[in-house]
Amino acid sequence: MIQEKLRGVGVALITPFNDYEIDYDALSRMIERVIEGGVDYIVALGSTAETATLSQTERQAVLRFVVERAAGRVPIVAGMGSNDTRALCTQLRSYDLSGTSAILSVVPYYNKPSQEGIYRHYMAVAEASPVPVIIYNVPGRTGVNMSAETTLRLAHDSKNIVAVKEASGDIEQMQRILDGRPDDFLVLSGDDGITIELVKRGGDGVISVAANAFPKKFCRCIHDALDGDIATAERAMESFAEPLHLLFCEGNPTGVKCMTAVMGVTQDEPRLPLVAGSEALHNEMKKVVRKYELE
Repeated sequence: MIQEKLRGVGVALITPFNDYEIDYDALSRMIERVIEGGVDYIVALGSTAETATLSQTERQAVLRFVVERAAGRVPIVAGMGSNDTRALCTQLRSYDLSGTSAILSVVPYYNKPSQEGIYRHYMAVAEASPVPVIIYNVPGRTGVNMSAETTLRLAHDSKNIVAVKEASGDIEQMQRILDGRPDDFLVLSGDDGITIELVKRGGDGVISVAANAFPKKFCRCIHDALDGDIATAERAMESFAEPLHLLFCEGNPTGVKCMTAVMGVTQDEPRLPLVAGSEALHNEMKKVVRKYELE
């Protein structure tokens, strides 16, 4: 079942740039890094990948590159979202999704649809998608919260909607989803720092930013939690408090690109309107990488 593939740690993979162009050598290093680090699957073309700044040609090229380099070692999830339902459904019917296990599709942004609009959007997407759908609630980016009731309605009404990535930050909303979900519906954290609490309540893992930066330690922490060793996982998560703060204090993926640059894996280069991390952030990142022996 696809749900078994999506339990655990998915990494919201960054898109490295060099002189404003996609750095495929660095992208290859990142793919090897996260697979060797123990991620259960890769999410390409998510918001952390700066997909909003990629052309359609670049998006297809990145997805094909990730699928080919991963070579079946881990499942691949493709970010496929839009605030134009009809355009997204048309794209899903024609897009090359070969080699992918699912799509991650964000709540329509900017339009601020009603709950009924969100429901109808996702039902149309689920019908059009040739692969299972992970719905993605991130009100901080979209401007609207998908309620627990809407999530549960979708989970029960469409067999092709198999999981939710919940980044509302509202643990009680997540609890309502956990309480009312179908047995085979996954609840995944969209916030690294809240993942252990979600797993304690019955959640199924995380789609992570931190797994780009220190995949081995972060994956071990989440896998410990999922295996029932909550005490060990909580101690590890406490040690991540400072690195996690730095990853997000100047925005995402600015922070994670700063850390992977400090580690020598990628350039510290987002595309405008995002900018590289400040000198102060670079200096703090260097201290934290040494202090916590991150790799």
